[in-house]
Amino acid sequence: MLIAGPTASGKSALALALAQEIGGTIVNADSMQVYRDLRIITARPTPEEEVRAPHRLYGYVDAAENYSVGRWLADVAPVLDEVRAAKGVPILVGGTGLYFKALTHGLSNVPPVPAEIRAAIRARLEAEGPEALHGELVTRDESSAVLKPNDRTRIARALEVLEATGRPLKQWHDEGLPPLLDAAKAVKVFLAPERAELRRRIDARFDAMLRGGALDEVRVLASRKLDPLLPAMKAHGVPWLIRHLRGEISLEEVAQGGKNDTRRYTKRQFTWVRHQLRDWTWVKPEEALEKIRAAL
Repeated sequence: MLIAGPTASGKSALALALAQEIGGTIVNADSMQVYRDLRIITARPTPEEEVRAPHRLYGYVDAAENYSVGRWLADVAPVLDEVRAAKGVPILVGGTGLYFKALTHGLSNVPPVPAEIRAAIRARLEAEGPEALHGELVTRDESSAVLKPNDRTRIARALEVLEATGRPLKQWHDEGLPPLLDAAKAVKVFLAPERAELRRRIDARFDAMLRGGALDEVRVLASRKLDPLLPAMKAHGVPWLIRHLRGEISLEEVAQGGKNDTRRYTKRQFTWVRHQLRDWTWVKPEEALEKIRAAL
């Protein structure tokens, strides 16, 4: 059972209700809720909620770590095996679409391409045209002959990887991590509240975080003086609260900035899922439990 959705759409509450109903185990698929330092500001399940159903992969990573989708796949695999061995139902829930895509489609092992190589290939693409680069690519990598000569994006990507690594893109894909779940056999729902309702939920949740101790939580985090580029340091609301702790802005400005950041992020979540998780069922939060019951 896979439950995704934008921030503040009610994913955790739905997962908990479902877990209690079917005896499931809730497994985190949110890249921020893995951090132990950020329970309040990431709206992690409360201790009271965690005793109502089994919860896995929440709050077990230190904020000093640069957590990744590859690490999550390695962590979630044994959890899924354990739940299945106990004849249980894993309920994966979170707002990180890339986690779900990697779970159901696998993950490529292609290393990052240096910016200077990417820029050089893109410049050649504009100057020489895709057909010329396609011809060069095929002479160096026979597997790329399946690409259409005018497919600018794929030609550029294949040539970038070849230049950067000395190996064809197909070799990297063949060595990638396979999917852990069969997407065709999984129940997959994306919670899609009305936009006005989602904005209301975002505002209410951020206000509740501030009342619930988010400032003290971030004060402890800030005292560690970690690299500001670490993922945990960029969680929604964290940079704004750190600025407040430095005396730069008011709490009212924190609230407005955090809410605006979250709204912009949810727009990107909708767009990403629409293009990358095309086979998911979009449902209104208030209708989701009934639709899942019918699907199960």
